[in-house]
Amino acid sequence: MSREFDIEKVRKDFPFFREHTLAYLDNSATSQKPVQVMNAVEEFYRIYNSNPFRGLYDISEQATEAYENARAKVAAFIGAPSADNIIFTRNASESFNLLSYSLCPMILKEGDEIIIGITEHHSNMLPWRAAAERAGAAVKYLLCEPDGEIKPEKLEALICDKTKLVAITQVSNVFGRLNDIRAFADICHRNGAVLVADGAQSVPHMKVDVTGLDCDFLGFSGHKMLGPMGIGVLYGKKEYLEKMPPFMSGGEMIEYVKTDSVKYAPVPHKFEAGTVNAGGAVGLAAAIDYINAIGMDIIEAREKTLTGYAFDKMLSVDGVHIIGSNDPDDHHGILTFELEGVHPHDVAYILSSDDIAVRAGHHCAQPLLAHIGKSSTTRVSLAFYNTEEEIDRFAASLATIRGRMGF
Repeated sequence: MSREFDIEKVRKDFPFFREHTLAYLDNSATSQKPVQVMNAVEEFYRIYNSNPFRGLYDISEQATEAYENARAKVAAFIGAPSADNIIFTRNASESFNLLSYSLCPMILKEGDEIIIGITEHHSNMLPWRAAAERAGAAVKYLLCEPDGEIKPEKLEALICDKTKLVAITQVSNVFGRLNDIRAFADICHRNGAVLVADGAQSVPHMKVDVTGLDCDFLGFSGHKMLGPMGIGVLYGKKEYLEKMPPFMSGGEMIEYVKTDSVKYAPVPHKFEAGTVNAGGAVGLAAAIDYINAIGMDIIEAREKTLTGYAFDKMLSVDGVHIIGSNDPDDHHGILTFELEGVHPHDVAYILSSDDIAVRAGHHCAQPLLAHIGKSSTTRVSLAFYNTEEEIDRFAASLATIRGRMGF
């Protein structure tokens, strides 16, 4: 694919747009998949379907090679030092749960503290609360400004020698706000704390370099970045991964087992018990190839343009209030809003009747919505394959809703 972005050519790669007239504006929940990803998964199961690592015959060795090539491709995509830093999981939620059970018992004891950003998706909140409860530790919340910004100096004021772990998202799934992960990592490391970053809303939409960010761990999901559902990633620094016990036990995560002892396989395999999702990993690798062929810089620029366009269109509608910053550049494809006098579920339902898909509810971020005094909102989330025409349709439908509700 050329470096010049051709939206018509791109949309032809996505079977979804041939099957539907739906304006799909719920990309923060999951992305649509290009045919290149579907073909890669289908080819794996059609030609190489066998257990990686377990056979000495050709297709098993080819399956192993495909799986490990996918790991290397993920490592390069996020700037990890080595493929050994990459653990395949089912999704970001499993990545953080793995840390809750494998990392936290190593670093957390009674009386210690965990700091969680108030903006976190429940996936990067509930595992830490569970770990704190098991250890008898306390949880503190790092609060955001009304526009969604979390200032590093707030962490500086909150962190102390009892703080063992800080969990914060790189991009909020409600505000779309980008956090300065490197600044937070520096504060954590000066104070002896581990930083866990949620990359679910950043890795698909911008260049992420975990080495430059200096986060200790970062989790994300393949299905939000054009890949299959059921494949996720946990990046971790080897100094922690090598000391952490396995999350699950079973096949393939061992060197040997005796009746009275066990030796686990080296990182990353000790964290990948049982038959792995090789087809999902191959699909994720194909998604990365697709993103790289377009260019992350082009994707980011395209989504910035679409966000600004949608922002202006939404504010032209009477009664619309966008949650967060007044600067569209702070939203990174995510525009959460209220329509005066209309419940968000009604907004989403009426938009759906006009063949437009958005998300309504608490967005798996109930503590954040409570913090900003909301119980439910509506969210539009954009991807590079969306069009201005889809945004026009959305804005035109949105402008009719209050009238259709009798206001």
